[in-house]
Amino acid sequence: MHPPRRISSLDDLDASFFMDLGKYIKHMQTESGVIPSNIDGSHDPWDHIESIMGLNFLKEYEASMLSFNWLIKNQNADGSWYSKYKSNIAIERNKPTHFAPYISVAALHFYKIFDDKEFLRNLWPAIELAINFSTNLQTVNGTIPWSIDKNGEVENDYLLTGSSSILKSIECGIAISKILNTKKNIENWTKSYELLSVAIRNPKGKFDLLKNRSRFSMDSYYPILSGCLHENEKQSYINKTFADFYIKDIGIKCVVDEPWVTVAETCEFIISLMISGKKKKAKKLLTDILNISDENKIPYMGWQYEENIFWPDEKPSWTVAALILCADSVLKLSDASDLFVENQLSFY
Repeated sequence: MHPPRRISSLDDLDASFFMDLGKYIKHMQTESGVIPSNIDGSHDPWDHIESIMGLNFLKEYEASMLSFNWLIKNQNADGSWYSKYKSNIAIERNKPTHFAPYISVAALHFYKIFDDKEFLRNLWPAIELAINFSTNLQTVNGTIPWSIDKNGEVENDYLLTGSSSILKSIECGIAISKILNTKKNIENWTKSYELLSVAIRNPKGKFDLLKNRSRFSMDSYYPILSGCLHENEKQSYINKTFADFYIKDIGIKCVVDEPWVTVAETCEFIISLMISGKKKKAKKLLTDILNISDENKIPYMGWQYEENIFWPDEKPSWTVAALILCADSVLKLSDASDLFVENQLSFY
């Protein structure tokens, strides 16, 4: 059973509707700039960065800068961030390789909305360090280990989802290099981009070697988000996602064996559909997923469709941000609406 239908059409929704959602993120932001991810007040940097883009969309210039500055102040010397923090204290001390470079995506998003090259320049040292943290770990076959563990050892598995996020981050980093006319890293980053692109397009035997992650829906669409797939490759992933994870009139399941549709995964798949030119299907899914929300239209994490409950009873900041970015990609509500849909190297 699907959740209560509060929204049945996108026709009456404009930027103000999604800006109201963005105010929820602003309300959660602390004085230090932290945007908590979880109900206990903790956050991870990837979710924090996702939420910054929600603030950008809201045109909360000072709030966005405050959250970027938290990243700058808490960046490790090697360019990484730890995997989880509570306030300014790291509570999980491994260093995921897809967390660090994601700052470049939010930075380019900021630039597209605010056209502030000076702040982009201020962010550049952190962006440069972050991308180099990941690309310096790249193997000869293009893959990048998913994490450095708390003891400083490389965790030798390679995530298709994380690598797809890294590829988009490198793309945005190269674009920022061109905007700032800073050419130092372009050659090395371009080589890394090309190597990783080949690996993502030919993933067999390269990714998820220690654990089969095919039960997670992200593995079936994140390669599309990477921006490197050919049309036939995109269609193959789309077919798999619909076949294995789609629940009619609700959305995309997080994992294949659980009766749980999640807002963030559905939103990311919607962007994948937009990348693939499937706007009609994207709009249908966006309409459906908007109903996994409270009476104020704030999205829950997901919907458990066998028990017919919103589950868990949480409304994370990053879920709101994912919905905003998805809606912007579909409805073209801001100057950054093309960020995830188009390869940014075609513009800069």
